[in-house]
Formats: sequence, structure tokens, C-alpha cells
Amino acid sequence: MAREELSLRASFIRSRLASALAIFPLGAWTLVHLYDNLSAFSGARSWESAVTEYPHPFAQAMTGVVVLLPLALHTAWGVGRLSTMRLNNVAYPFYGNLKFLLQRVTAIGVLLFLGAHLWLAWLKPRVVEGHPEAFDDIAHQMHSHRPTLITYLLGTLGVAYHLANGAQTFCMGWGIVTSRKALRRLEAGVIVLFVVMLAMAWGAVYALWAAGGTA
Repeated sequence: MAREELSLRASFIRSRLASALAIFPLGAWTLVHLYDNLSAFSGARSWESAVTEYPHPFAQAMTGVVVLLPLALHTAWGVGRLSTMRLNNVAYPFYGNLKFLLQRVTAIGVLLFLGAHLWLAWLKPRVVEGHPEAFDDIAHQMHSHRPTLITYLLGTLGVAYHLANGAQTFCMGWGIVTSRKALRRLEAGVIVLFVVMLAMAWGAVYALWAAGGTA
């Protein structure tokens, strides 16, 4: 019994820590990253300065620690959760069950999208080609390569939902919101967060797509 209790307690702690990592710093960084990408409306120089340039090599290293390490930990925890997932949406077609299913489905989609995004925006230009990602390159890809455009539209849709729903789970899991009235307000706030993030993401994609058409 003691061993089972320790296992349950460890699982509880891992769940709470993974939830926290998804919000701080990953969620906060994602919002900043989406906002920075909106500088595509101002042109190539503004976008490259906001998105791909670092004032100091230390800043680039810190980005890796603050973003990639928590992302790796959250991903490892999420894969473990997916392996034990048991769906019951057919037997219990409730709104909460649908959100649970969508959270798991988007987790898989976001993982695939992030792999493609990291390769296209970071590893390929910096490691393979030896330079930061160029505005003209991504704009051209968005406009002329339909799979890239579709990948970014669907990928950012998944990111917006996964993060917004994760924020709701975080608030509930950590006991920040408990009453029914507060939960209703939280639900409305989560919907607003989802719409705002999606608008920012698709706005940036549109700006890049439009720039690719005029290049």
C-alpha cells in the first residue's frame, strides 16, 4: 500500500510540474513568439530583428534552456500520458470528454508540427546552412509551397487549442479556480485566449504569405 501511495504521489507531482512547464515558460514564450512574428507586417528587416536575431550568444543559449528543455520534459510526460490514454467518448459523449480527446489529438499534431517548424526555422538554416532563417525564404515557402502553408495553419491551430485548454487544466489542477462561477468565467477566458492566439498566428502566416507573393 505504501508503495502504491508513493507511486500515486509521484504521478501527481509529475502531472502538476508538467502542467506548470506548459504554462511557464512555454506558454508565455509562445505568446511572445506569436507577437514577434506579427512584425512580418512591417517587412523583412523588422521580422528578422524580432524573430531570428539575438543581441548576444548568451541570449540564444538561454532560449534553448528556457524553451527547449521544458518542451522536451513536457513532451516526454505527454507521450507517457498518451500511452495510457483510454477514450470513452462513444459511451459518454460529453463536452468535457470531447475537450479531453481534442487535447490528446492536438498533442500529437503539435509534436509533429514543432518537429517540422524547428527543422525549417532553426536547424536547417542555422546548423545546415550556417545562417539565421531569412524572411524571404519563409515568405517564399508560405506562398509557393502549399503543404508548408497548410502545415502552419493547422499546426498553429493545434498550438492555440492545446495551450488554451492546457491553461484551463492548469488553473483547475492547481486549485486556482474552484467555484462553479469561477469555472464558467475561466471557460470564457480560455475561449478568448484561444481566439487571440489563433488570430495572432494566422495573422503572422498571412503576412508571410502576402510578402511571398510580392517578392
